[in-house]
Amino acid sequence: MTTTNSIAASAYSSSASSQKDHISALKFITCGSVDDGKSTLIGRLLVDSKAVLQDHLAGVQRGGETDLALLTDGLSAEREQGITIDVAYRYFATETRKFIIGDAPGHEQYTRNMVTAASSADAAVVLVDATKLDWKNPGLALLPQTRRHSLLAHLLRVHSVVFAVNKLDAVADPVLAWTHIQGALAKFAQDAGIAVRATVPVSALKGWNVVDAHAGWCGYEGPTLLQVLESLPNTPADTGLPMAFPVQWVEKSSSSSADTSQGRRVFWGRVAAGTFAHGAAVQIFPSGQLATVAQVLDHARRPGDVPAGTSAGIILDREVDVSRGDWILAAPTVAAAAPADDDFGDTPAATPAWPASRELRTTVAWMDDEPLVAGRVYWALHGHRWVKAKVKAVVHRLNINSLAEEDATQLDPNAIGHVDLLLQEAIPAAAFGKARVLGSLILVDTASHKTAGAVLVN
Repeated sequence: MTTTNSIAASAYSSSASSQKDHISALKFITCGSVDDGKSTLIGRLLVDSKAVLQDHLAGVQRGGETDLALLTDGLSAEREQGITIDVAYRYFATETRKFIIGDAPGHEQYTRNMVTAASSADAAVVLVDATKLDWKNPGLALLPQTRRHSLLAHLLRVHSVVFAVNKLDAVADPVLAWTHIQGALAKFAQDAGIAVRATVPVSALKGWNVVDAHAGWCGYEGPTLLQVLESLPNTPADTGLPMAFPVQWVEKSSSSSADTSQGRRVFWGRVAAGTFAHGAAVQIFPSGQLATVAQVLDHARRPGDVPAGTSAGIILDREVDVSRGDWILAAPTVAAAAPADDDFGDTPAATPAWPASRELRTTVAWMDDEPLVAGRVYWALHGHRWVKAKVKAVVHRLNINSLAEEDATQLDPNAIGHVDLLLQEAIPAAAFGKARVLGSLILVDTASHKTAGAVLVN
């Protein structure tokens, strides 16, 4: 058994004692190249976990056989072409876990849909089609979309990445194919810095190692794909950071008897970082006004502390000018001053919890049909705040085959690269690796209003 599979088996064996830690549904996506069997895999998970009704199953018959892919391909264009275009979400549960599945498209032109699904996922199952690879070659090359989707999941801080090698039942020597493909995936993940939770050989069509184990197949003795998924943790919220709250909606007054707003406005949204609690000192961005949190309401208007990743209503102790798109941030801190020799000691400056900046060095996953070039201006959405963003420079483009940073003057559709942005107004941005919400933006074309790029702050 390989090291990766040993880790997976160990994680699964200890999962029974830690199921209480997994009370939230696991949100995961399936991604990878075209026709790797992503929709079929999800269909197999749904059918073998008894999450599909018989009448629904009867409706996906083709030529007397069940086409599992049709369980997720809901658009008429998807059924006609036999491809996945939009992200389809499905829900199912086992005795130990609930799941929300996102079936992401494999075509390059629909990469934007995959990025949208991955941005809120706890895990990504990257499918690899053994029949498309030179599996007899120990130094085989992976498909570009396999590499691209794996890199995007890693860049988007998807907490768990799992490789599922599919269609090994369709090759002449599945043991050799599994050995070589697993080795290529391990090398790629190591070079890219991707921490892989497990690599599992599966047959989505036959159901081997998806829900039910096919013991010893390909020399693999580890957990099934479903067992791996049941053991994965949810993405931890950014609760250990200073408070940050993007205002989405302003409620003029509250008539609920559950709160003590006394006619004050309630600011609703989802906590981006930290934990909001009664009595916390905050600062409004961009106005800079200071206030104190008088009360925090949860999504059901119950008073109490609300952590990151949870919807909340914030009531301040006084009326301040706050609108949709503003941020409620932890108040600046003042360092303790050193004892002064006289009465003219300098007053220490207050340090903002989330410093604002107009200049950002970013990683961009480009999704528009037109290339990204220096000088172009886009709308940038940060939280719920819109600002104009100018492309100062395209610094590097990531070669998804060699993982090398190459000099570039533009980013073509579906490329990933480093880009310097200049904003019309400062925003409280942070590195994406530190704070997921504060470190992410989207770029929108000012003319067509189409989403053009996903931006991660470095």
